[in-house]
Amino acid sequence: MTGNLEDAAPGCVLFVAEAVTLAHVARLVTLATGMQAAGHRVALAADPRYAPIVGPLPFPVLEIRSMPAARFQHAITRGTPIFDFETLDRYVADDLALLERVGPRVVVGDFRISLGVSARLARVPYVNLTNAYWSPLALIRRVVPEFEWVRWLGVPAAQAAFDLFERAGYARHAAPVNRLRHKHGLPAIGHDFRLALTDGDITLYADVPQIIPTQPLPANQHFVGPVAWEPAVAPPAWWGRLAERRRERPLVYVSLGSSGPAAALQQVLDGLAPLDVDVIAATVADPASLRKPGNAQLAALLPGGRACALADLVICNGGSPGTYQALAQGKPVIGIAGNMDQFLNMAAVEDAGCGVLVRSRAASASAVGHLAERALSTPSLDSGARAIAGHVRASDPLRVLKDYVIPPL
Repeated sequence: MTGNLEDAAPGCVLFVAEAVTLAHVARLVTLATGMQAAGHRVALAADPRYAPIVGPLPFPVLEIRSMPAARFQHAITRGTPIFDFETLDRYVADDLALLERVGPRVVVGDFRISLGVSARLARVPYVNLTNAYWSPLALIRRVVPEFEWVRWLGVPAAQAAFDLFERAGYARHAAPVNRLRHKHGLPAIGHDFRLALTDGDITLYADVPQIIPTQPLPANQHFVGPVAWEPAVAPPAWWGRLAERRRERPLVYVSLGSSGPAAALQQVLDGLAPLDVDVIAATVADPASLRKPGNAQLAALLPGGRACALADLVICNGGSPGTYQALAQGKPVIGIAGNMDQFLNMAAVEDAGCGVLVRSRAASASAVGHLAERALSTPSLDSGARAIAGHVRASDPLRVLKDYVIPPL
């Protein structure tokens, strides 16, 4: 990721990512790359923390601050507001300076909720890329995440409390946003933080409705399908050998991503070790820091789409990018979920009949091994994943963006 502000041409399409996880940056990298190939002038603004993973890009990349990823994880683990007023107010100032100097004709944001204020103040059309499970109109099951207090109450009591106080929680998260909007003379969004997450002149949902069904959406909100990205890395030397051996026994692909529970990967590897399967695992941690079972191969980065195509089962953190990467290949998913985003997505995947939701605190080695064995021997999961694959492959978010949302000049 390289570039400077002077390289971003006025009238470009500016993509702005809130880099609390890799997914928010990666989705915009995919769209910006495709838009440039279609003849648009583009630029990306993001915190550079994921630059070593994303690598060099063929368009200007501008630096903009995001909160530390550890702070984000701290907030979602405790269920406290992710953004305080001071952070959002600083973001708006940063956004406005960026928009003034770049002069884009449209701005596309991914989890940069400050754009709901700054883009309106700058009078720049704002396209919000998000997930449909954040919409109040989503018809999905809501499972209490792994907040710290869940372990003290137990899951049944915690779920009852979550159901009772969910609206109050969203109102608490919305308060800093409403204070920010009031400061800048904009109307409040109401007492539901999800309205800030889905706010945009145009809102695009990176999902398929077969996974996230909704009530009828407003005219400015659209399903566009998942936005795929994978690192530009060649398969390791052992790849071909495992591809050949897949004819003899199943292969499990494990990738817990940048926001997966820190200790879960070792538990997964230990749980799969006794099974008659081959395992390939991508890890953001140093592979040398893990105990590697005899049936596993590890790498810091793997081409995820190709790995899912090779696998019979995918184990991920339950987030949207990992699950859709598997489902695009018709492969069932075990999602080891920890935060709210992962639980919302994975509960819907489970209810669609193509995956299994596992609470991260319940993901012991023995539990993972049992679930993997059961998933590999459950034909309905395979057929459910294959049915969804057609819908995922038929979607084309880039086509929607370049042909309908942002037509050529």
